[in-house]
Amino acid sequence: MKRVLTKKLLPGMKLANDVFSADSNLRLLDKGCVLNEKDIARLAFYSVIDVLIEDTPVESAASSSPVDTGLTYSERLRQSEDFKEFKADFEACASRYEHTIQDIIHGNKDLDIDDMMTPIYSLLGHGRTTAGIFDMLHNLRLYDDATYTHCINVALITNILAQWLRWDPSEIELATQAGLFHDIGKLLIPGAIITKPGPLNDEEYAVIKTHPQKGYDAMRELNISSHVKNAALMHHERCDGTGYPLKLRGPQIDKFAKAVAIADVYDAMTSARYYRGPLCPFIAISMFEDEGFQRYDPEMILAFLHNIVNTYLRNTVRLNTGEVGEIIFINSNALSKPTIKVDNDYIDLSKCPGVYIQEII
Repeated sequence: MKRVLTKKLLPGMKLANDVFSADSNLRLLDKGCVLNEKDIARLAFYSVIDVLIEDTPVESAASSSPVDTGLTYSERLRQSEDFKEFKADFEACASRYEHTIQDIIHGNKDLDIDDMMTPIYSLLGHGRTTAGIFDMLHNLRLYDDATYTHCINVALITNILAQWLRWDPSEIELATQAGLFHDIGKLLIPGAIITKPGPLNDEEYAVIKTHPQKGYDAMRELNISSHVKNAALMHHERCDGTGYPLKLRGPQIDKFAKAVAIADVYDAMTSARYYRGPLCPFIAISMFEDEGFQRYDPEMILAFLHNIVNTYLRNTVRLNTGEVGEIIFINSNALSKPTIKVDNDYIDLSKCPGVYIQEII
């Protein structure tokens, strides 16, 4: 058996032991479980860092080649001029952000926050709808996400969540800044630990979990809102007290950090890695819907879920049964289980146990 980081798990791997949540009060998965995308998302949702895996993988249907269905919505989108413009602006924004963050890490305390935020707001502009922005992000996730691109994703998603919550313009601006700076501490973790191909030891795991405090410390002297600094420190805290580094509970956590936490986990679960494509957003939505109301702010998670599912209306999807169809109706009592039109049939996933959306195509 071997220890594998959760972010490097693949469908078909077999658990060598039972897996519990951080406080050991909840059994997440059983020994012998053959992992699928939904299981991997569940582990990421509970911030499980690594698991023990049997040496011999099990053949997984998820690894089979996708069915050729012709030119998909995503393919058409990636050919559009708007997507090409968004992609170019996004990559320029990431490069600019990387240079600024490196300056901060190396001790430069002069921060022009307005200059940093300009390219972020450019990505949000040009008449793009929230659904359009999520479409763009979903189709950018075909390559491995670096910390810089992840931070930009989280800034955009947190901005949209703040709009859905109907926060005032100044709060929306702070929420966007909080998303952009939330993971600066990851860049202060030794690269040898972040990119280590083998299992991490206990000391290395302890170092990884220091990144919220490191991010807060790096921004301590910056002329930036305390809410932004708190988001760096608290974005791994959870309302039920199971987070880190301080194990804070709901009322103790900065509200901007609560919003960033939702955007951070959603982006982490739905972003691509170099060894696999992105996990389906509906798998992430299912995790939030089933288990998120204890760990995240209830008002925020409710607003996020009710709005995020509607951004995927009319998208073409593949079910775990192999069927391909179009999302035509969102079930308000089962947000991750919409109604799908497959040819001339209508499949209400809320009435089909075991059937779920495996991929947006």
